[in-house]
Amino acid sequence: MKIIPAKKIENVVAQLAIAANLSLRKDVLAALKRSYLRETNPRAKRILKAVIDNAVYARKEKLAICQDTGYPMVFLEVGQGVCIKGVLKAAVNRGIELGYKKACLRKSVVKDPLLRGVSGFLPCLIHTDIVPGDKLKITVLPKGFGCENKSQLRMFKPTAQIEEVEDFVVEAVRSAGPDACPPYVIGVGIGATADFACFLAKKALLKPVRRDLSKLERDLLNKINKLNIGPMGLGGKTTALSVNVETHPTHIAGLPVAVNISCHALRSASKIL
Repeated sequence: MKIIPAKKIENVVAQLAIAANLSLRKDVLAALKRSYLRETNPRAKRILKAVIDNAVYARKEKLAICQDTGYPMVFLEVGQGVCIKGVLKAAVNRGIELGYKKACLRKSVVKDPLLRGVSGFLPCLIHTDIVPGDKLKITVLPKGFGCENKSQLRMFKPTAQIEEVEDFVVEAVRSAGPDACPPYVIGVGIGATADFACFLAKKALLKPVRRDLSKLERDLLNKINKLNIGPMGLGGKTTALSVNVETHPTHIAGLPVAVNISCHALRSASKIL
């Protein structure tokens, strides 16, 4: 049995919150650079260069990549052989608050969704998965809300064809247009229930931006990039950097499909204890 003090978790969460907000993921930065090299639209090329320069400058000068420092989300993979000494949820929330304060990151969370009120850091959203082993993996994802506001869910009939699902995903991106700061990474969740499909779409954003896509992911990416929305909505080949799909078994009577869009500043950071 591995014992992990809550204080250690708090410190790691703080470090990850800072790292995620100041340093763009290497896979995302690499995808932006690849898109820059193959882009032929001069205006789109200039915008991609500005986006890349912004990420490089933010890391170098220890500044937030974006003024929207997101709604902090924490994904925990807790090994069955791990014993946490202290209160896990409290440690994670303290870590988020510590990290955001230390790096002077914007307070973006209002306590009451209807009455609003003074902004703060907490509570963060915590997703916990119990897994085999004696390790604890912590991932912090600060999700910007310009792109979060473009999330969509549709409950298809079980007889729906793949083409109908593809059309829904592409239309979700088309309706987002320039509003969520493209080029995007598109998370798609298919299956389970309505709420879990939305979770799968969000979790899909944690997958690496990669070139070895499945047929569905590749077909969706090609269709989305033909929309000609382009970087910051001003046209070009690169509307999306990647489409990541997560699936789960579902009920015979339904087919939930959710879309969660990330702006070009897809930020997350992980550590295994």
